Amino acid sequence: MQIPFSSSERSSLGVEWELQLVDRQSRELTAGATEILAEICPEGAEEHPKAKHELLQSTVEVITGVCTTVEEATADLAGTVAEVAAAADRRGLGLLCAGTHPFTDWQTQLISPKERYLQLVERMQWLARRLQIFGVHVHVGVRSPDKAMPIVNALTQYVPHFLALSASSPFWVGCDTGLASARSKVFEGMPTAGLPTQLPDWSGFETYMETLISTGSIESVREVWWDIRPHPGFGTVELRICDGLPTLEEVGVVAAFSQCLVEQFDAQLDRGYTLPTPPSWVLRENKWRAARYGLDADVVVDEKGTVRPVRQAILDLAEDLTPTARRLGCETELAGVEKVLAVGASYQRQRAAALGSGGDLRAVVDGLLAEMRDGLPDTGPATRPDGPVPGPASCAGGHAA
Repeated sequence: MQIPFSSSERSSLGVEWELQLVDRQSRELTAGATEILAEICPEGAEEHPKAKHELLQSTVEVITGVCTTVEEATADLAGTVAEVAAAADRRGLGLLCAGTHPFTDWQTQLISPKERYLQLVERMQWLARRLQIFGVHVHVGVRSPDKAMPIVNALTQYVPHFLALSASSPFWVGCDTGLASARSKVFEGMPTAGLPTQLPDWSGFETYMETLISTGSIESVREVWWDIRPHPGFGTVELRICDGLPTLEEVGVVAAFSQCLVEQFDAQLDRGYTLPTPPSWVLRENKWRAARYGLDADVVVDEKGTVRPVRQAILDLAEDLTPTARRLGCETELAGVEKVLAVGASYQRQRAAALGSGGDLRAVVDGLLAEMRDGLPDTGPATRPDGPVPGPASCAGGHAA
């Protein structure tokens, strides 16, 4: 089986941002995507070019065109978000982004009326129905299919960096899960989601996809939802590991890390280097640590079991990538990581809001709405919980699970 790879301009960039629609009164996730997308669709077009349906009718996915710089990508997103926000506001709905909604029950949600989503639910049943999760995906252009899998494999060592930095899903259906990223664990329930299968080259990828299709595991390559994957149609490597990010500033940070890493690996391949393929047990352990502890995780850095704080690893990586960022024009966005670390990742800000409201998770929604509107706060919360916050009696033991 041959899978054509539409080679892209080196380090070109695209970003996808999955946004939640919430009722401003109840703060619940609320259907409205179909009406909003119909309203903002350009006259004569079948759909809006940069605002799309997702699995749930309470979600709108905003996407960029093909961009050269992170600044261009975030400006592109901002323009489309403004359109969506105005149409949502006319319906009493607000926009926010986080890996999960703090309290809405996934069983109340409506599936989008598109055939591929209906087929997905029919095939996956409960696993698909509970996918009330939201992420940020970053595409970075790669010029040759021969480079795609080596770059995917090398990027996996940074899964904990991206996940810890973006973690924004501590709550699930009204309870504190005790995790920084519940979204990542929910998504792993899908049979073709999670860490990528380690394949040596494009031929190996083609053979693996042929096997999955011929055995009926998938119908197309699009149904492989790895945390990092090649995207043949776009000619990119796509980083899908990040939880939904509440602010454009945070989207810019992870986009800058993504673009710089792919550019650096691309250049190393040009110089004849062999990129690393980390041991699978290290990848699994580090992803779990980031999902559980977020920025407080200690990650394994070698096969001997040496560990170091992921917070420091993120700062060191940003320093290493700064010359590349300068060449790509995203040095400012990359440096923004220091502010994110200072004010706290979203899961930390959400827990602080919950604690400050006595466990009322509507305050978490209000905080996320404010961040989407106003951007990343200048300062972090005065009190930052170091663990789960108390929840309603329906949560295990009256507290977090």
